[in-house]
Amino acid sequence: MAAKSSADDGRSRRLGRRPGRRRLRPHDQAGVVTYVILILATLVSAFPFYWSIVAATRSNSEINEVPPPFLPGGGLTGNFEQANEQANITEALVNSTIVSGTVALGTVLACTLAGFAFAKLRFRGRGALLSFTVGTMMIPPQLGLIPLYMMMAKLGWANELQSVILPTLVTAFGVFFMRQYLAEALPDELIEAGRVDGASHFRIFWSIVIPIARPAMAVLGLLTFMTTWNDFFWPIIALSQDNPTVQVAINSLGGGYVPDQSVILAGTVLGTLPVLVVFGLLGRQIVGGIMQGAVKG
Repeated sequence: MAAKSSADDGRSRRLGRRPGRRRLRPHDQAGVVTYVILILATLVSAFPFYWSIVAATRSNSEINEVPPPFLPGGGLTGNFEQANEQANITEALVNSTIVSGTVALGTVLACTLAGFAFAKLRFRGRGALLSFTVGTMMIPPQLGLIPLYMMMAKLGWANELQSVILPTLVTAFGVFFMRQYLAEALPDELIEAGRVDGASHFRIFWSIVIPIARPAMAVLGLLTFMTTWNDFFWPIIALSQDNPTVQVAINSLGGGYVPDQSVILAGTVLGTLPVLVVFGLLGRQIVGGIMQGAVKG
């Protein structure tokens, strides 16, 4: 094998190519049609957000003109101020950051622990518990709203952030996702080596499992953060306009006989920016985790 590799490298040098690099075949190279389709798909996907930015910088009368403006104006600051006066967007951003960050952190830690237990530990009833956990994903969440709200009210947590945080700290999807990842990515030999060295289950989890599960943890954390940030159904029931999250606050914008669409879209853009920042920081982890899982499969 080594002789064959050396011969290939020598042949590459004689032909004027760098050794170790494979020439792209014609069918491996993207054509003009591929680039055109990708550019069109990108423009179609980005246009709604661009239009939201344009509308957020204009007045309500300007965005209803025919034809409508397609370039940003100079009313962004004024629309932001009106949105903050109507719905207290600043407090909503802080609340959503607290809720989404806490839920994402709790979900990642709890689901990684549970996924490790289901994937690598042997205990009685493991299969039944895993089946029950996955089975809860089949139950529509709307069925549990009334009992859940009654429980939050009895605890005195109505209109408090903990009523939104605690019910979503652990998800069945997160447990199943981490279990599937660790079952493939975590070798049993590493766990046995840790046990031979006298490490406890917690030490094995902290020193062996977490470094291996880091890509999947990043993917789960980002997906959970974005899902919690965009959640509207349960926060609109558990919270009020006095202590809202971003989605609850945006729901109260543009009141009146004629809704002010520029103010609504200004609040929407302001509430979308943190998600874009988080996705920009951790988006590569999602792609890397998906590609790593595809290669393992």
